[in-house]
Amino acid sequence: MLSLNTNLASLTSQNSLGATQKNLSTSMARLGTGYRINSAMDDAAGLQIATRLDAQTRGMAVAQRNTQNGISLMQTAEGAFKEVTDILMRMKDLATQAADATSSAADKTSMQSEYDALGSELGNIMKNTTFGGQTLFNDGSVATGAGTSFFNKTGGVKFQIGASAAETMTTDISTAMDGLTSTTGSLAGASLSYKTGAAGTELTATANGTITLLDTALASVSTVRSALGAASNRLDHVYNNLANMSTNTAAAKGRIMDVDYATETANMTSKQMLMQASTSMLKQSNSMSQMVMSLMQ
Repeated sequence: MLSLNTNLASLTSQNSLGATQKNLSTSMARLGTGYRINSAMDDAAGLQIATRLDAQTRGMAVAQRNTQNGISLMQTAEGAFKEVTDILMRMKDLATQAADATSSAADKTSMQSEYDALGSELGNIMKNTTFGGQTLFNDGSVATGAGTSFFNKTGGVKFQIGASAAETMTTDISTAMDGLTSTTGSLAGASLSYKTGAAGTELTATANGTITLLDTALASVSTVRSALGAASNRLDHVYNNLANMSTNTAAAKGRIMDVDYATETANMTSKQMLMQASTSMLKQSNSMSQMVMSLMQ
């Protein structure tokens, strides 16, 4: 039907042109940003899932840094205990030498001087070894053992090793540390210099008994070092697992969020052609009113 008031072909062409232009704008935005989802309108459910995956990925990235910091903490502690082991070995050498009948009183006095110096350094390591400004082994009150340092904390040291609150790892060597640093601990018993800072008589008076004390101290330190090494190994595996999960989670997010350039380029080309066709048909539909006028001439 020819009509001046209603041009159905023109209205249809306008609607088609508007829809095509909207779709073309969407395709161009996706190609411009690289994302298939640029707002919740594009894919509400997909955006929600991608947001959760993004939060998990970022949390795991921080957890990876946490594990590296934890490994550094353990390595610092274990390195200090390695030096403690070397000091105890030398102290044991001195005690063994002093316990022999061939060592004179003057010899024992000289050995005691070195023994006291080693004991003082042993105390310095245990009291002043720090990580990030916080003491590792003792808060300075050696005689009481338990303190506020990393490894003297009741309940152990807790590491956040994942993106969720439940993903934690606790390393508790506080009991072993107390056995090393308390008044009756193996290190304190092995060196009066460590406990009091004063010169002792471990070699000049009780050299043979000191050998046994040092053996006990060495065994105790080895136990703590083993615990630190085990914790470091676990953190290393945690880091590797986090790296694997982070890669796969990022890939899952990419499959949801990222645009497929091949598909979207084809869509854009199709919309451009439809735009041209709709524009052409709109022009043709507007000329139909002229046909009505020709009938009235």
